[in-house]
Amino acid sequence: GLVGSEMCIRDSRIGHPKPCGFFIPMNKLFWIQVIAINGLLTVILGAFAAHVLDGVLTAQRIETFDTAVQYHLFHTLALFGLVCVDDTVLATRWIKYAAGFFLLGIIVFCGSLYLFAATSISILAMITPLGGLAFMIGWIMLLLSAIRAN
Repeated sequence: GLVGSEMCIRDSRIGHPKPCGFFIPMNKLFWIQVIAINGLLTVILGAFAAHVLDGVLTAQRIETFDTAVQYHLFHTLALFGLVCVDDTVLATRWIKYAAGFFLLGIIVFCGSLYLFAATSISILAMITPLGGLAFMIGWIMLLLSAIRAN
């Protein structure tokens, strides 16, 4: 379902709503592309850390990089889970917020850790908690979507 004033017209050729602004109820095609890119990046970055960075970076910086890869993968899978939920099960608005905050967390939390591990620029580690906060807000939005669905 559509929530509130979100009105989309069905396209009978493809059987789902046409885009209304940035999102269809959950613009699943857009999010599947985001998920595919992020899944690919986790594999590439994990392999890069294991085969290229190992021996170049200190053990602590490798551990930081690995933490970024893990959170990147976890939240890519969380995004996949959101896309798999039927639009009528959870409150759509909150699911969209959850997806946006998960993506923001991937960019800020994981991105800052990747760059910090590679460069040791300490200011990057200072913005990492903002990405962690985005992840937490995303999980809260998912909880709210379940609460509001009732």
